[in-house]
Amino acid sequence: MSADLFHSLVSNAWSILLIALFFGGSIFVHELGHYIAARRRGVHVERFSIGFGPPLVSWRGPDGTQYQIAWIPVGGYVLLPQLADLGALEGPSETGADRLPPVSYGTKMLVFSAGAAFNVLFAFVLACAIWVVGQPESDETTSTRVGYVTKTIDLPDGSKVVSPASQGGLRVGDVVLAIDGHSISDWDELNQTLLTSSGRDPDGSPRTVFTVERAGTRMDLVLHPRLAGDEGNRRVGIMVGYDLNVFTVAAGSAAGRAGILPNDRILEVDGTPVMNVDGWAEALAAAPKVPAKVLVLRAGRRVELAVPPRTGAHELAGVDFSVGYHLSHPSPFAQIAQQVDRTLLTLWGLINPNSDVGLSKVAGPVGIVRIFHEAADAGIRYVLMFTILVNVNLAIFNLLPVPVLDGGQMLFATIGRLRGRALPVNFIMTAQSIFIMLLTSMIIYVSIYDVRRWSRDAREDRAQAAAQAAAAAPAPKP
Repeated sequence: MSADLFHSLVSNAWSILLIALFFGGSIFVHELGHYIAARRRGVHVERFSIGFGPPLVSWRGPDGTQYQIAWIPVGGYVLLPQLADLGALEGPSETGADRLPPVSYGTKMLVFSAGAAFNVLFAFVLACAIWVVGQPESDETTSTRVGYVTKTIDLPDGSKVVSPASQGGLRVGDVVLAIDGHSISDWDELNQTLLTSSGRDPDGSPRTVFTVERAGTRMDLVLHPRLAGDEGNRRVGIMVGYDLNVFTVAAGSAAGRAGILPNDRILEVDGTPVMNVDGWAEALAAAPKVPAKVLVLRAGRRVELAVPPRTGAHELAGVDFSVGYHLSHPSPFAQIAQQVDRTLLTLWGLINPNSDVGLSKVAGPVGIVRIFHEAADAGIRYVLMFTILVNVNLAIFNLLPVPVLDGGQMLFATIGRLRGRALPVNFIMTAQSIFIMLLTSMIIYVSIYDVRRWSRDAREDRAQAAAQAAAAAPAPKP
């Protein structure tokens, strides 16, 4: 067995273990909340299942509850016939609610909300771990400074248009403070806020307001995002700004001949500020046949150098850059609050008719597994961070007032409480059957797009690897 194959097998086995532990664990924690609350309140627990469908593994505990792991690992349930009849999803009850005593409204609300509460509690415990060991951050993730403004952006049909950022007056060095009034703390939040924004002009075209700070002055810039890229997301054509710290300089390269040294920080090229590697490449490619004046910061001093003529349209003159990296220690409350804010942003984007966010852009079970796999490759800290997000999502999603979900059951119970008698059983069963079909269809729908994205990215990765291998191959001898 080759070393590469062995490494691949070990990596995949490790990813599968982490997915089972943290994704499956998140589902288990949710159902455990229902289970413990039901036991505490004297509610009959007939079945505790991780997954749906026929049991893969099943046993009956000494308390009389059937415990099982089912074939379809997209959720789980605790069968509580006294609280809700979900036979179409959870399977029929052997006991039957008519043979059990009724439960109070308070008990119903407590048991239904306990799943979300346990997800938040689990997220908080993991957030405490991140607080202690540190959250990995780089200048690229924590910055809100514009480092590069593209001249054009690519539309889904392959055509190019002038970028909204250049049209709207965004400049390199602008610090983005808010988008449509929503404060921005890092580049990920900037992207998500732009993606889920819903502003429109009277003619229906997308519109968004960037609040930026430029040379100490706060200003609002009106931009008109375009639906661009493979996913057709709102984009304006900007990249994050960060310090261009030189890591290595290739011997004999244009940068080496100019006297650029490791640890230099690139400030300007021909008088234009440079804060992104794409900006560096573009500036050098603007006039490759003439020397480029490069201003660097070296040991606290500004030094001007002349990079001699270059070859190649997008070469970096032989320079590799390093990005600043550090560990931060945000409080558990700050971590949870951040994920709640981003989850609510996404939900609002989904239900807002003026938004360009659709279900096709949401990650389903397949997408979540993929992200867990990528996080496992990056390190356990990233797994913990993503698990916090998953649990916050599970808590909020399950509390939505939708039949089948916990929030829907709480809504039925509340309506029954207000009207003085329970809603008709036939009405509840019909509503739940309809929403079971809708929920199942939604899962299938988003999973199709998850698979498409995964396949598309895999093809792009293979093409990029093949191109790199071809470029590294020695030239054939004449």
